Amino acid sequence: MSPPTPPQRVRDHLVSCFWSSNAMRSRSVSEVVLSGRVDVPVPPARLVADWEREISSHLGLEPGDVEALPLVRARARWPDYKRCVQAVADWTRTLGLGDVLGSSDVALMACRGARYHHDGAQYGAKAFCNLFVSEDKGLDVHFPCTGHRIPLERGTVLVFDTGQPHAVVRRGSSGFHAADFGPEQDCSQLFLTWELPIEDTRVARALQVGFDVDAPTPAQMNEEQVWVNGEQASVCPESGRWCRAG
Repeated sequence: MSPPTPPQRVRDHLVSCFWSSNAMRSRSVSEVVLSGRVDVPVPPARLVADWEREISSHLGLEPGDVEALPLVRARARWPDYKRCVQAVADWTRTLGLGDVLGSSDVALMACRGARYHHDGAQYGAKAFCNLFVSEDKGLDVHFPCTGHRIPLERGTVLVFDTGQPHAVVRRGSSGFHAADFGPEQDCSQLFLTWELPIEDTRVARALQVGFDVDAPTPAQMNEEQVWVNGEQASVCPESGRWCRAG
């Protein structure tokens, strides 16, 4: 006798409301997470030391924090920066994204883990493309709603929808735990991030995003937000589960 088939998990219906020029527009939130690994050199030791000083003395990262670092200064001390960018550009072309990376804003970020969150309230018009330049420290990017769990190591690259909840957690962990990122832990991660325009037809096609979907009257809204099953929702920072906003 065959074992019973486990019930299929019911997917939440996600809608992102975002600014398109001067009007609010709706779109689906993609479950597609594109990932890979590219060959990028180890950053110079003096640059890594500079990053660590900046993190400890200026950013003061607490467990779960994600903050920007000065990219202009880093580029001046990073002889292989262009090589890193070229590696990501070549990879995104294999995804059918053409030269979209070259016209997208880029920033250098640092995190000490990351609580579960989505970025659709600030970057609903974007997708993220991230290149991690730190070594493997036993951390994963976890997308709890889709099940994607991607080990972070030097050269890990990702493209994903900003409205999809995600976190940086300990490998094997069932959620985000601040104790996993205490001051005695070597757990900071550095990454370059590009903001890809979600309305670019190549980006929308790669992530399978649909526009002008059944949304809660986006024309009456004045801020970007994500709705789940017809209600505005937020993400539990420890578990990644959706919960009713407010």
